[in-house]
Amino acid sequence: MKTALRTMTLTAAMVAAGLTCSVAQDKGLENPRSTAFHSAMQDKTVVFVPLSMGFDLTEGWAAQMRKQADRLGYSFEIRDPAWSTDAGTKAIQSLISEKPDLMVIHNPDIQSYARLLKQAQAAGIKIVQINLESNTTTDSYVGADWTEIGQKAAEAIVEKCDAGKGVSTKVAIDTGVPTAASDVFQLDGIYKVLNQHPDIQVVSQQATEYNPEKARSIMATVLQQHPDLCGAIGIWDNQDTGTASAIKEAGKSDQVFLVTSGGGNEVGCENVANGLFNLYISYNVPLQGDLLNQEIARLLMSDSPAGETKSMYFNPLTLITKDNVNQRNCWALDDLK
Repeated sequence: MKTALRTMTLTAAMVAAGLTCSVAQDKGLENPRSTAFHSAMQDKTVVFVPLSMGFDLTEGWAAQMRKQADRLGYSFEIRDPAWSTDAGTKAIQSLISEKPDLMVIHNPDIQSYARLLKQAQAAGIKIVQINLESNTTTDSYVGADWTEIGQKAAEAIVEKCDAGKGVSTKVAIDTGVPTAASDVFQLDGIYKVLNQHPDIQVVSQQATEYNPEKARSIMATVLQQHPDLCGAIGIWDNQDTGTASAIKEAGKSDQVFLVTSGGGNEVGCENVANGLFNLYISYNVPLQGDLLNQEIARLLMSDSPAGETKSMYFNPLTLITKDNVNQRNCWALDDLK
């Protein structure tokens, strides 16, 4: 009798345990990693200091950063210097006092913000640099490898303009701001290739200050002085619309092979499709925005002090020509918002 009673009691306990387990399963199981991830984002502040808002690169990155901030519940702000390095310097100085959790910095050149970035890290502010580096290495850099871009641009020019290949071996290089990372590192990549091809003649190398009209004027003069110009390398597609216009106005679109680079927006791709750009090296703003957001989340979650560990990632490049220009390789701002 006692044995039967124990058996009945054990059975009832097992049934109860089963019911409890079933109820627990029906309600699901909290994922502690998800909870920790979302908790780490709450009440944090991220501030973006671009070169300027109002153009494809910065608007694209900002759209993606804003979406993630809204999704994960942290604050996202923009301090827009509007192309003024002085204004950018003052913005960063102010932020060092305000102490946001993280700053995303788009450097005008390799030196102007270098000291301030060190001060910000010393104050405990984590920093991601986007697409344009400073001499100061911070928690993270995400963006183009400008040396690689320069090498690929020069390789394309050599293919078209080396001895016996084009109308001449003459090429022109249009830079942006001589002290910017996009200039100093890209020129290094360009000359690493051109130095191996001594027949190539660089007949002009001038700074446009990212101004399309100045780029157009420079190229118009170069073509007057060197009507047999074979190729041209530009630093940025927005400025190089001016270079392309001068080449077209001179009736030399079929002669001068123009290489440029940019974020892969639909306007740049249209310029490839209509023959203004012969090679467009895209560093893919949507991909950069995804990588940027990943770094922001990683750093906000990390308990490591600002500047303790440093990382960088040079994103893949896409070489766009008339043969592969399509919607897959290009993007529109509305698609990112």
